[in-house]
Amino acid sequence: MSAPDLRRLSALTPARVRLQAGAGATALGDLMAFQEDHAAARDAIQAAVDWDALARDLAPLPVLRVASRATDRATYLRRPDLGRQLGDCDLPRSAPPLLVVIGDGLSAPAVMAQAAGVTRALVALLPELAGRPVVLAQGARVALGDAIGEAMGAGMVIMLIGERPGLSVADSLGAYLTHTPRVGLRDSARNCVSNIHLRGGLSHAAAAERLAWLVTQARRIGATGVALKDESGSTGMLPQS
Repeated sequence: MSAPDLRRLSALTPARVRLQAGAGATALGDLMAFQEDHAAARDAIQAAVDWDALARDLAPLPVLRVASRATDRATYLRRPDLGRQLGDCDLPRSAPPLLVVIGDGLSAPAVMAQAAGVTRALVALLPELAGRPVVLAQGARVALGDAIGEAMGAGMVIMLIGERPGLSVADSLGAYLTHTPRVGLRDSARNCVSNIHLRGGLSHAAAAERLAWLVTQARRIGATGVALKDESGSTGMLPQS
C-alpha cells in the first residue's frame, strides 16, 4: 500500500493502521502514544463512577441506587456472572413502560462523560420517561438490566453502560434495549447501540434518536434482538453515513 493510500486510510479511523513500513525500532512518539492510550484504558477499567455527581447531573429526574453481587472491583473483573446478578435491594414494582438503567460496566469515564447527556436526549424524545426514576447500578454487566427490569415489572429496559475501553477510545458508552426483560435472556434478545462518545463516535442526540426508533419498532412487533433489525438510518430519522 502506498504512502498516500495509508494517509487516506488513517484519516478514516483513530486506530493504528500501520506505524512503520519496515523493520526496526518503534518511533518514540508512536511508543509514547501507545503507552498513554494503554494507560487510559487500564485506568478506565479500574476507575469508579461518582454516583452522587451523576445523580446531580440527571436532576430533576429521580434516581434509584442498586448494586450487583460483585461487591468490589476485583470481584467484578474476575466474576462476570456476579455482575449479572442483582444484590439485595428493595425496588418498587412500578411497572414502567420503559426503564433507563445506567451501569458502570468496564469504563467509569464513559458513564461520567456520556450517560447523563444520552438520558436527557432520550427524555426529550420519549415523554414516558419524564419524571420516572433512573436506576444507577454499581458493578453492572449488561444482563443486570434484565434482573432490574423484571424486579420492577418494566415493559422495556435501556441499559446504558461503559464499554470495554480500547487503544483508540476509553470513554465509549454502549446502550442495550431489551423488550420484556427477565433473568436468563440471551444476548440475542436485545439490540445494541454502541460507540457513543464525543470524539468521532455517535453523539448523544444521534444515539437517543436511534434508541427511540428502536423503542417504537419494538413496541410495534413486541420484540427486540434478532427479531428487530435496526433500519433507523434509512427512515430519515438519522443522517446517512
